[in-house]
Amino acid sequence: MTNIKNISLDEIRAMKDSGQLKDTPEDAPTKDMPDGFWDDAKVVKRAKKKSVHLRIDPDVLEFFQADGPGHLTRMNDVLRSYMIAKKEKSHHQHSGD
Repeated sequence: MTNIKNISLDEIRAMKDSGQLKDTPEDAPTKDMPDGFWDDAKVVKRAKKKSVHLRIDPDVLEFFQADGPGHLTRMNDVLRSYMIAKKEKSHHQHSGD
């Protein structure tokens, strides 16, 4: 059983106009940022991703798919974390830290 409903953009606009939808809930957490917080912010763009064919165990794929859309991004994030950890470990071993 699911509570997912397909509605049109016009229906969404009508719901927003009638107050059924709000941009920000009243109970959403807020945080005041100090003046100049974004002054030194820089846009960081990742390199273009490379498409590959990858064979993955069925249970691994099902695990990531279970969280819904974005499973390939999550898999990439896990691989990136592993790569960074391995590089840091290798760097510490070679630098004597």
